[in-house]
Amino acid sequence: MEFRIAADELKKALYRAQGIVERKTTMPILANVLVNATKGGITVTAFDLDIGIVSEHPAEVIKTGAVTLSAKYVFDIVQNLPDAQVTLKKLANNYVDIASGSAHFKIVGMAAEEYPKLPKEENAPLVQVGGNTLLEMIKKTQFAISSDETRYILNGVFFEPQASGKVRMVATDGHRLSLIERELTGDFKLKSGVIIPRKGLMELKRLLDEAPDAECHLGFAENSALFKKPGLTMVMRLIDGQFPEYQRVIPKEGEKVVLVPKVRLLEGLKRIALLSADKSNAVRIGLAENKLIITASNPDLGEARDEVELAYQGKDITVGFNARYLMDVLAVTDTDEVSFELGDEHSPGVLHAPGDRTFTAVVMPMRV
Repeated sequence: MEFRIAADELKKALYRAQGIVERKTTMPILANVLVNATKGGITVTAFDLDIGIVSEHPAEVIKTGAVTLSAKYVFDIVQNLPDAQVTLKKLANNYVDIASGSAHFKIVGMAAEEYPKLPKEENAPLVQVGGNTLLEMIKKTQFAISSDETRYILNGVFFEPQASGKVRMVATDGHRLSLIERELTGDFKLKSGVIIPRKGLMELKRLLDEAPDAECHLGFAENSALFKKPGLTMVMRLIDGQFPEYQRVIPKEGEKVVLVPKVRLLEGLKRIALLSADKSNAVRIGLAENKLIITASNPDLGEARDEVELAYQGKDITVGFNARYLMDVLAVTDTDEVSFELGDEHSPGVLHAPGDRTFTAVVMPMRV
């Protein structure tokens, strides 16, 4: 195997692999990428047995062949090459010579035949999706995914096609929930929703971030998802299980609904959370006549208070919340104002755009 390629092109392929390859693994070959040179160019494959991507790149192939190389070290090398072009040549015993300008590296590789095969997903019906829409849906749900490995069902986002060509994505960690519904027309041929794992979702987000306007296709087979865009294919194993009945958690319209300036509330929460006790980020949100009051107290540091002016006529109320959970929602909200619904001190808070519940976040109250 021998080929010549633009260093930036090879860097792009290896960058895509960084989040997938397993560095701490009982299978050392999973820390490698499979580089395959054919007459049409090269493909670079990364696979951790759950998520795999195959990236296609133009190259001047002198001799076809394949080898696996360390994803991390070769990526570091390619980032520091002196020349815009680089040549890779396979030597005896799977060594690979990397040459660019005055720099030469001789790297230990492993046999391509030992690299695990990606699952074939030809039977997944692919639907063309808007990259920007899918990216928005991921950004507005990813923060609510649970990181508790014992509740693996919640370690991903629930992808649920609705009637009339809409798709709903939901994430929850038991303390908060985020739901977004957007139009993704096309038949995914799913009998019910599927759970996309956190790691796969983060890699999908990274690939969409590269070029959100590129033509994208998404499909689902029995227990895996398939994503394609020009020059790239990604396959991932789905989480097997039943997502909880999230509709029960979302309250009907709260008793007290206020319109709050988003930036002002976000800034206030950041300030007051500085004095919240421990790692709980606990703050009190109070409603009084024409104002929302944010307070926090810490026996070791003292107290903090901030007021946000708004229109409110009703009974005074104070509810404890994790400020971090509220800030996560506000950080991805697009509108200048946010509708904040409250019940009593034991009821969750609900945030959404004024008059639009297609993106809704629910945050459970906490004792403060």
